[in-house]
Amino acid sequence: MLSFFWSLLFFILALVVLISVHEFGHFLVARWCGVQVERFSIGFGKVLWRRIDKKGTEYVLALIPIGGYVKMLDNRVETVSSMRSHQTFNNKSIWQRAAIVIAGPLANFIFALFAYWVVFVIGVPGVRPVIASIIEGSPVAEAGVSPGMELRSINGIETPDWDAVYAVLSETTCDQVIDIKVAPLHSTEISHKIIHMHENNCNIIDERDPVLSLGIQPTLPSSSLVLAAVQKYSAGSRAGLQVGDIIITASGRLQKDWYSFNAIVRQNPGIPIPLEVEREGRKITCILIPEMDPYHNTQGFAGIAPRVISLPNEYRILRQYGIFDAFGKASMQTWKIINLTTSMLKTMMTGGVTLHNISGPISIAKGAGKSAEYGLIYYMMFLALISINLGIMNLLPLPVLDGGHLLFLFIEKIIGRPVSEVIYQLSYSVSLIILMLLTGLAFFNDLSHF
Repeated sequence: MLSFFWSLLFFILALVVLISVHEFGHFLVARWCGVQVERFSIGFGKVLWRRIDKKGTEYVLALIPIGGYVKMLDNRVETVSSMRSHQTFNNKSIWQRAAIVIAGPLANFIFALFAYWVVFVIGVPGVRPVIASIIEGSPVAEAGVSPGMELRSINGIETPDWDAVYAVLSETTCDQVIDIKVAPLHSTEISHKIIHMHENNCNIIDERDPVLSLGIQPTLPSSSLVLAAVQKYSAGSRAGLQVGDIIITASGRLQKDWYSFNAIVRQNPGIPIPLEVEREGRKITCILIPEMDPYHNTQGFAGIAPRVISLPNEYRILRQYGIFDAFGKASMQTWKIINLTTSMLKTMMTGGVTLHNISGPISIAKGAGKSAEYGLIYYMMFLALISINLGIMNLLPLPVLDGGHLLFLFIEKIIGRPVSEVIYQLSYSVSLIILMLLTGLAFFNDLSHF
């Protein structure tokens, strides 16, 4: 019960912050464009608090914090005197109206940028890039790199943690010679190693896992063979796997670590894998048939997750940046999440991700509570992620959303007059029904995961 109220508290806080940011974007640009803002409301329903400023704008905090709005003077919905008509939203130019509409989503992106900037200034926890093991015959093995060494730099770029290693390797082409510096953990005895890319491994840099494709198995928080999560409707769920199960064998082979087991799953999409698991002291057999990974459809996906064992503190690092460097990092991270989110939307629209993957307020609330438990850094990253998603979702071309208003303004620019009220109301009603159905589906998915 305490966990429920904790999640609810930080979910409401996230809603209030992100809705305020979004509506403030509309409000600020409307003021700049000379539009009279009559009400700035956070939430709906019974008014808990209100204040009116010198310009006649009423600020309201309402009981139900699931949304908000900025009410602007508009003679399409109320009678406005000729003396005030220049302050109405609908009498502004198309470009001014478009700027007011797009300001909400833009404010969400700016807030995400700010949140990531704060994160990078305070410091991001990371794991030192220590090599756990080397795959025999790999390019790194041929270069003479030994397990237990820490990657200090790649092609002259410092690599303080695994995130930095992945970032450098993801931009490395197969025709390059990779120059790395390695040293024992916390040692100053640095060695140079050269990885030669030849015809046999020209395509070795795999964007899905460039570290593993070079023959490096990283030292990371280890994953045990005990299941910590089993997604509903997943291959693991259909096989009968449950949280707490311990993987013993796969295809008749004894499993020693999660990495080896996960490799079997990835390499066998659509192929039955006999499993032997231990459940409450009893051995149980089942058949796991990995489905296609929705992100990499050449790999298997089981929808299960292992229990994670933390690393000792000597492997941990806190990456902090100066004010200006942090802004650059925050900009890159914001753009990365925007690209990832839009890519996911495209995949969903083309059927690559099922409707079961849509999450709603309950899942977001759980994420808010969990990130808050981990600390300010993780909660700020959570807020940044949700803010970006909110901004992108509002740009969808549904008339009930900001993107729909932009679409109508674009049509107005093309045809030289506003869209008729009948068409506007009809499309608004249809889009509202679609949005309500998607919201209902998200709630259903959330409830079915309990």
